[in-house]
Amino acid sequence: MRFDHVGVATRDAAGLTELFDGLLDAPVAHEETFDGMSVVFLELDDGGYFELLEPTEGGAIADYLDREGPGIHHVALATDDIAGALDRARDRGIDLVDETPRPGAWGHEVAFLHPRSTGGILVEFVEH
Repeated sequence: MRFDHVGVATRDAAGLTELFDGLLDAPVAHEETFDGMSVVFLELDDGGYFELLEPTEGGAIADYLDREGPGIHHVALATDDIAGALDRARDRGIDLVDETPRPGAWGHEVAFLHPRSTGGILVEFVEH
């Protein structure tokens, strides 16, 4: 597996896009509205991304922002075999948010591991 992106919950994706593009020279690589949120991927030099998540309606990110405020929401790791990655996690007793992969942003398959099993970190597996 390799680092893919860090997801950042925000109520101002446009403002963070401007900030990180200027600060990190991280231009927009992809934008879409998906699953009740505006999603903006900012490309980093190493091939990884900052994923900015701004709710457009109620849902998981809106609830997260109400509960936790803005900031890092999850860390995503790319895999070529998401089903196998989920099996390895399951075999190790990791609690899964997603028992099977589901459609994610940018047309990728994704699945999340519950933070109670991963040291408080919401981990996303992503298969491009």
